[in-house]
Amino acid sequence: MTVHPAFPAKATDAAPFTVRVVDPLALSPELAAAWDGLADEASEPNPFAERWCLQSALHLLDPERYARLVLVRDGGEGPVIGIMPVAPATRYGRLPLRHVTGWAHPNHFLGLPLVRAGFEKLFWSILLGWCDAVPWARTLVHLPRLTENGPLHRALVDVARTRGGEAEVVHREERALLESELSPEQYWDGAVRAKKRKELRRQANRLAEQGAVQFRRWQPGEAIDPWIDAFLELEARGWKGRAKSALASQNDTQAWFHAILLAAGDAGRLDMRALDLDGRPLAMLVNFLCPPGGFSFKTAFDEDYARFSPGVLLQQANLDLLDDPKIEWVDSCAAPGHPMIDSVWRERRSLVWVNAPLSGASDRLRFTMLTRTERLWRRWKGAATPENEVESPT
Repeated sequence: MTVHPAFPAKATDAAPFTVRVVDPLALSPELAAAWDGLADEASEPNPFAERWCLQSALHLLDPERYARLVLVRDGGEGPVIGIMPVAPATRYGRLPLRHVTGWAHPNHFLGLPLVRAGFEKLFWSILLGWCDAVPWARTLVHLPRLTENGPLHRALVDVARTRGGEAEVVHREERALLESELSPEQYWDGAVRAKKRKELRRQANRLAEQGAVQFRRWQPGEAIDPWIDAFLELEARGWKGRAKSALASQNDTQAWFHAILLAAGDAGRLDMRALDLDGRPLAMLVNFLCPPGGFSFKTAFDEDYARFSPGVLLQQANLDLLDDPKIEWVDSCAAPGHPMIDSVWRERRSLVWVNAPLSGASDRLRFTMLTRTERLWRRWKGAATPENEVESPT
């Protein structure tokens, strides 16, 4: 475990804040408990940065050990105020440019660090100051998938300006979000057109003619391995299996999925559901519940029964999350413009990819040149394509 003095050295008259690079597989019980406790006090929830999920990801999905798990705490033994995985990168898109990036696996759908509420600016100030000092960090810190205008994004903008620079948004996406004071029934009637609701009722009736239809929800204390195996098999039989992108297509992602679902169940974060026909799942989904938010992590359905829309029927049942007093909103974790979930969930969540400059003179020069190039590229791209199709070279 590497310990560095933090920047700024002090926020109060107490001991200075420190930055530690910790081995996620060799955490002391005290640090493990501190990480778990931080998740319950985080400024913005992110299941992919919680210990039950990220610890296994760093072990199973980062075989080259590129990532550094950075922990910021008040003094040597004080409260932990932030945790984030970062990694050195030698390329920025197509450009050979050394920089620091927030580490994430493709199955991580949010890049927010875990930061104690009220400490957002202090965390970013310390993290960026630490990156200024470590020898392998260069040019900028690239931060993917921050909640646009959320507490962490706003704090990063303020800290970058205090340091004499600007936090540059280089990419933006919107994806489906569920957030409403309506009941599940009211929401369904308002979100789905009457003609579509009638068609789905017809499909549900036709499905019931095929056998016994049942909606199930995993319960704490219930064996979870059969649920995991059923989901992996169902997903692998669909288009993801044919494209070799299913979780079971690779040993590492299969092992990781198994590990995190077991851990999520133990942590009280798991919400797993199924729509069965004669005891066989036709559709399944996995939610992670991290109050005040929820995250719809994975879904799969049996394509042989696509004419009955089992995935949509399961999403209709999933609307009972609106009745959960602990959950204020649910992030779909879906791709922008997803044809199924976008037709059911009406709200949208905007995510941004942000570059924050480091403070060295050569770092600032490279950052300025990169920023100008990207702005020109986006201006040209925006003139060449519809606005909602503009993408960043990153």
